[in-house]
Amino acid sequence: MIVYEATKAEFCQSVFDQTIVDEIYAMFQEKLGRKTSEAEIRSWENSMEFMDKILDDSEIPDDSSVAIEFTIPLTSKRIDFMIAGEDGNKDDSVIIIELKQWDKAEKVEGKDAIVKTFLGGGIRETTHPSYQAWSYTCLLKDFNQTVEEEDLPLYPCAYLHNYHFIDDDPLKDEMYERYYDEAPLYGKGDRQKLRDFIKKYIKYGDESDILCRIDHGKIKPSKKLQDSIYSMLHGNDEFIMIDDQKVVYETAIEMADKSKDDDKKRVLIVEGGPGTGKSVLAINLLAEIINLDMVALYVTKNSAPRNVFFEKLKGGDFSKTYIKNLFKSSGSFTQTEENQFDVLIVDEAHRLNEKSGFFGNLGENQVKEIINSSKFSIFFIDKHQKIAFNDYGSIDAIEKFANEANAEIVRTELISQFRCNGSDGYLSWLDDVLELEETANFDGFGIDYDFRVIDDACELRDLIFEKNQEIDEKTYKKYEARLLAGYCWNWDREGRENTDYHDIRIGDFEMSWNLGNTDTWAIDETSVNEVGCIHTSQGLEFDYVGVIIGEDMRYENGNIVTDFNARAKTDQSLKGIKTFYKTNPDGALKVADEIIKNTYRTLMTRGMKGCYVYCEDMALQTYFKERLENIKH
Repeated sequence: MIVYEATKAEFCQSVFDQTIVDEIYAMFQEKLGRKTSEAEIRSWENSMEFMDKILDDSEIPDDSSVAIEFTIPLTSKRIDFMIAGEDGNKDDSVIIIELKQWDKAEKVEGKDAIVKTFLGGGIRETTHPSYQAWSYTCLLKDFNQTVEEEDLPLYPCAYLHNYHFIDDDPLKDEMYERYYDEAPLYGKGDRQKLRDFIKKYIKYGDESDILCRIDHGKIKPSKKLQDSIYSMLHGNDEFIMIDDQKVVYETAIEMADKSKDDDKKRVLIVEGGPGTGKSVLAINLLAEIINLDMVALYVTKNSAPRNVFFEKLKGGDFSKTYIKNLFKSSGSFTQTEENQFDVLIVDEAHRLNEKSGFFGNLGENQVKEIINSSKFSIFFIDKHQKIAFNDYGSIDAIEKFANEANAEIVRTELISQFRCNGSDGYLSWLDDVLELEETANFDGFGIDYDFRVIDDACELRDLIFEKNQEIDEKTYKKYEARLLAGYCWNWDREGRENTDYHDIRIGDFEMSWNLGNTDTWAIDETSVNEVGCIHTSQGLEFDYVGVIIGEDMRYENGNIVTDFNARAKTDQSLKGIKTFYKTNPDGALKVADEIIKNTYRTLMTRGMKGCYVYCEDMALQTYFKERLENIKH
């Protein structure tokens, strides 16, 4: 999605009239449905003046097209500036320009494509501007069908208009050469060089609405983690990491490398919400650390991701035993010797238990045992995905046991979005709608994400069936669409192998809970005929999801209320809550409220392209509709 689009002549006139910032901001609010920071507005004021001076050249056609703030498909990132036209052969051509306000930077030894500069009130690590421009270009090629099918030439560069390059400048160190060769760097005093770069590729105007075609290009299906793991473990780059993802990855590799040479324990805490790339990074790190000849394991409490990955990998170059040993339960370390493993990578760390074993009677503490068992532990965590009463994992707990082990602790955060069409806005809107927290996105999510409220459970089922049969025009693969539900219906033992046995009944709607294939439900083709729960879907993703919200979440007296008594007796996620309620009613209600809302938030963020919702409580159904009607596009 392009925020601002105009011809070069129109852009330059707006800069001259001093209206350009107002025009960008007006379109920003209209298209993204929210306000932005003063810092971003100031950056527009500064950078657009510089770009006007760059484009003030008669050899750059007045009818070339300009785009400002182009949202990269399936991410929350935006390309600062694009200019399009035709080259000397009358072929389409697009320049991508990453704009920076920087005036100083430092190189960071031992971390690929990472530099230090002043950001957000302090000196921070971030990606090199050329890497950023190059990675954004790669993502556009990967996810925009118009760019791919028409083989549109994209030429990235970075313009640091306040930055004076010196001899032996850190940004032009040879360690970054592969990236500034792909995306040239321009700074203060390089106005003519940047002009020449633009004129090299754009000699005629945009006669075929290139940027408009890109803007309306179909989004290709995103690479799903479960479909890419085989290639990743063979060392192939399946995912281009951007910005904070790249920083976290390089930080983890640096810490792993250090842990080979000394006896110091290290702990990396990575906080991030749904779709920020936690699992992608975890698997990338597993593959790379193994390639560094270190012993590394991927650890989760939830068995579904582990078993999905096993199914994807078995039958290839790896033995079944080797694969099984790569993916471990969080309860596997009660008897492990200290530092037995080089690296343990813990995904969904918020799901860790205090004790291990089926009866919770083994070991002392899973967080403590993981830190004890490895020289270097990486914990990926999301405070909003605690979905069971016995979920123990928290940043406080990790830091407590890391300090007890005298470990070096590093905390990082993931923000970049790769799910829900990359919409930070949708996730923030959902937080506000579910009353998890008040957000700025109370009035919309400002991006092309297919969210609907469906009036009938049968209609919801039919819609998911329909989506599951749709075929992508480019890949000829069917979309993956699945039904999910809150745990408000008993999962009867007698029907666990029979789809004719219908656990879930709502009026004329009848379907089975997922059958005995709980571990591979997410990838089984027949799973569309079953309803999945939080335990078979957390940590995994689909193209579309249909979510049935049961009576455990209702709308009463102007607020969302939750009711743990409406949960099924077979649900283990709130086991112990009634006993807790007897001794501490307020505390029990608070914990249950958090778990139930987090459960639905997690279910409603499994779909990368869309989410459809049906509520048993009609007042809640009406509330969702009203919130949807109030969205400002």
